[in-house]
Formats: sequence, C-alpha cells, structure tokens
Amino acid sequence: MSEAEELLSTPAEWDLPPERHRHFKDVLMQQIDHDTGVTPRRSRFLRPAVLVPLASAALTGALLVTLSVDGRGPATGPAPSATTAAASVTLNRIATAAMASDTVRVRDDQFVYVRTLVRENTGTFTGPVRLGALHTEERWTSQDPGPLRVTGWIRASGKDAIMPDQMLPIESPDPRPAGVDHPTYRWLASLPTDPDTLLARLREQARPVEGESRDQAVFSLIGDLIGGTIMPPANAAAFYKAAAKLPGVREIPDAVDAAGRHGIAITLDDTGFATRDEWIFDKETLALLGSRFYVTDPDRGITTETLFGTTAVMETAVVGGKGEVPARAAAR
Repeated sequence: MSEAEELLSTPAEWDLPPERHRHFKDVLMQQIDHDTGVTPRRSRFLRPAVLVPLASAALTGALLVTLSVDGRGPATGPAPSATTAAASVTLNRIATAAMASDTVRVRDDQFVYVRTLVRENTGTFTGPVRLGALHTEERWTSQDPGPLRVTGWIRASGKDAIMPDQMLPIESPDPRPAGVDHPTYRWLASLPTDPDTLLARLREQARPVEGESRDQAVFSLIGDLIGGTIMPPANAAAFYKAAAKLPGVREIPDAVDAAGRHGIAITLDDTGFATRDEWIFDKETLALLGSRFYVTDPDRGITTETLFGTTAVMETAVVGGKGEVPARAAAR
C-alpha cells in the first residue's frame, strides 16, 4: 500500500470545515502526485455556504487545498475601500435585517437543505488557478443532536462537479454531538445572543491552522454557520454583530456571487494569511447571497490575489429526510 493509499484509508475528521485540515490535505495531494504521477482535481472552496464539509474519504483526489503562509509573504490585495467602522455599521444593518426575518423552526428529526451554485479551482496542484464550470451542490444536514458519525449528506451535479449525482455521507471517525462540527438548529438556538458573549465563545471554539490568526478562524467559523444552517433570527443577528467586532473587517461596495448577482461584501484582512474570503449580501434586502474566496501563493506563480472559488446560495429549506428537496416535501 502506498503512503497516499494509507492516508486515504486512515479516518479523518471530514465533517470539520475544509480549512481545518488544509495541511493534512496538502501533504496528501503531494503524496498522490508522487505515487501516481497524476495530478488529481481538488475540491471546492465553500466556506460561507462551506461551508460544506468534505463528504468522506471516497472523494480521494477531490480534496480541497488552501494555503497558509508557511514562510511565504503575506496575502496581497487591494487597499481597504472602507474602514472597519464602516464595515461594522453595515454588519449591524445586516443584523437588524436578520432580526426582522421570519422564524423557521426545525425539529430534531428533520434536515436542513441548502442548494448552492459553485465555481471552484480545477487547476493542477502546482499550477495556476483555473476556475471550472458552474455546477450545483446540495447538502442535507441532520438535526439529530447525536452524537452522530454521519452528520449529513452531499450531492453535486453538472459539469466539473465532484462525483456527480452521487449521495455522499458527511462523516467523522468519531460520533459528534451537536456543536460547531455538527451545527443543529437546537444547538444554534442555545448560543448566547449577546454579541460580546458569543464572540468570546467563538474565540474559544475556533481552531486556527498554521499562519492563521484566531480572528480569521472566527470569521471563517461564522461564515460556515451563517451560510449553511437555519437558526433563530436573534442568533443570526448576534453572529453578524459579533463579526462587526472583529478588527480588520471591511466592506467591499460591489461584489458578484456565483450566480452573477451583485451585492455588498464583507471581508477580513489578515496580513499573516495567504487566503481571504468574502460574504456577499443583497444591497437592498441584506440577505446573504454567497461567497468568494481568494488565494495568494508565490510558489505556484500566484503573486497577486486570485479568485479561487465562488458560491451562490440559491435555496435553504427544511425537509423531512436526506435526498428530499423542498418541492417534493411540499407535494406531500
């Protein structure tokens, strides 16, 4: 058995957000290149909506590789177009809109369904970024508080989709109770709605990787939660108000999601990290539209900030079981 095959056969915490395992995947991808002489495709970037965790080791050569600095220069990009204070004002406006949204209650025996459009990097491991075709990804997150080994299911379809039209489990080597790695409605509703208290809780639970600040890890964690779950309005508002307190957040007046919709983006500048992600909101309703993700990697010839992936949240709903979509649920 090759080292790559051994790594693939070793249980890994695939239910965690993808960036939490970037170093393991980086090593794995290098070893696959060495053992097979073939550069496999990597998976998508889905932080805010991906926010979608990797499904299982069955994805093999479709692993996401994002980059920490590891001795390289800091990520580069345009100078901030707005101050942190202005971004905080916008985030508090978004929080107000979230508080006014309808309450959708989710039972423990149900699933949260999220459908997103995705464009992701299909370039080689050592080469430049090449964005693939737009495709669809659907995710079903179990609301059972657990502990569970399989916390949900994912299915992709369309050109450049990973293992198209197959239902793949989102699983972990050990059973996971409801929490940051298995965010259920009931768990999210139990979180503090005071933004300072919530931010302190998130700082405790965020897990920075090498080169990543704790603030960046918190920003990514908030993005994972707001884009891939359903929660009470008061909790959603608290997440946005907590994000407003992170130093370095800034507003981008115009950003475009994977569906081509223009909106306002919120990002976090972290000069010690080689990646940057944006949350995109509708300019009128302030609803979350999607995300964009940028990377800088001089070792691969990417010397300026380059778009690495983009998403658009198209539908979020509550359904009765895995594989069920809202239209079918409504027809029952």
